[in-house]
Amino acid sequence: MELAALAQDIHDSGIGDWMRSSLKAMPVIEALHVLAATTVFGTVLVVDLRLLGIPQLQRAVTRVSDEMLRLTWVAFAVAVVTGALMFAANAQTYYINTAFRLKLLAILAAGINMLFFEAVTRRGISAWDVGVRPPRAARVAGLMSILLWVAVIVLARWIGFTKGYDFAVPDDPNIKFDF
Repeated sequence: MELAALAQDIHDSGIGDWMRSSLKAMPVIEALHVLAATTVFGTVLVVDLRLLGIPQLQRAVTRVSDEMLRLTWVAFAVAVVTGALMFAANAQTYYINTAFRLKLLAILAAGINMLFFEAVTRRGISAWDVGVRPPRAARVAGLMSILLWVAVIVLARWIGFTKGYDFAVPDDPNIKFDF
């Protein structure tokens, strides 16, 4: 199935219709999405700052990571679900929106960065977990993560200003005023 057709099907779905027609759905879902996204960013930021050696090296990276990342995954799941609901409301518009596409790419890049860190860099963590400056690879992973998640936030805000609505007046609007 072509992606444009899939976007149309999602837009025409019952969930898409509900999101567009309910006066309360969109603001509540959007608020939950923003809260989840800020929780993701905040918890990831704490871990990434520790990878950069900020604020202190005496707290174990593994401990900071274990404390934060469970909450990160819960918040990320909520953000994905609420994001999908908002997408359904206007899938055709989001599908062609450059900011939306870049946001998804930034999230994917952040995921790849995390996977590389977990698969490669974290293997030697016992040597730098506490009291030692993390190796360059860990610091780069932390900095890249911060930059990518900031990009996600900026792009998310950009989406709100570039939804692509067509404000052109049709040639024959056929407006009837029945009183």
